[in-house]
Amino acid sequence: MDRHDLPQITVEQLAEAHVADLGVQGAHGVRLLTYWFDPSRGSIFCLAEAPDAEALVSVHREAHGEIPNQIFEVDPHTVSSFLGAIIEPEPGAPWAASAFRTIMFTDLVGSTSLISSVGDIAAKNLVLDLDVSIRAELAKHGGTAVDHTGDGLMGSFPSPRDAIACAISAQRAIAAREHRGPPVQIRIGLAAGEPLAEDGRLFGAAVNLASRICAACGDGAIWVTSGVRELALGKGFTFIERGEATLKGFDEPIRLYEVPWAA
Repeated sequence: MDRHDLPQITVEQLAEAHVADLGVQGAHGVRLLTYWFDPSRGSIFCLAEAPDAEALVSVHREAHGEIPNQIFEVDPHTVSSFLGAIIEPEPGAPWAASAFRTIMFTDLVGSTSLISSVGDIAAKNLVLDLDVSIRAELAKHGGTAVDHTGDGLMGSFPSPRDAIACAISAQRAIAAREHRGPPVQIRIGLAAGEPLAEDGRLFGAAVNLASRICAACGDGAIWVTSGVRELALGKGFTFIERGEATLKGFDEPIRLYEVPWAA
């Protein structure tokens, strides 16, 4: 286990650094298991399996340059007795790599009027067709379909960049299918945080926020939080500020940004 003392670091910066660590760990024979953050002291603890201390230092040095202040060996049985089993999930599992996730919600615009115009069976088949298209984009971008929400999906990503890229590809895929049936639009909302995982499902503020943003955003649009925007700056995306919105269940207004997706 190592310790970093970084009093100025934010949760978002820490998550981005951890993702960078995961990208280079294999080259040094290291496997990072999890991390803890004490914001009151600016202390970060990383739990890892490594051949030696220098290998762990090399991962941090190559990924972001933040060298640990201290490294000490811990007994894995002792760690398990306090924290429970630390399970290595399958690639793409909602809790893989880091507790920090980007959550995506999609929703079919005007589903009630669609049922009235085409009928129950045709509407159901259309929703299933959209579901297949969106799941395919999730798979392409390293996302995981966590839950089906009736007229849409809830997805989870380890990277905000991948989540935004998936949202753009999903919108383009839906737009390209218009020749196969009635024209439809979807809304997509993205938020980032550390959701709670239980029985393959995710819960918490980040999940609720992504759901509220999806419900609030414009027809056929992708809206994200300021946190998602900041984590994806410099990654080639465009963000248009849409102001602050008061969302149900959140005491403070949330600043939102739209991601244009037209090719």
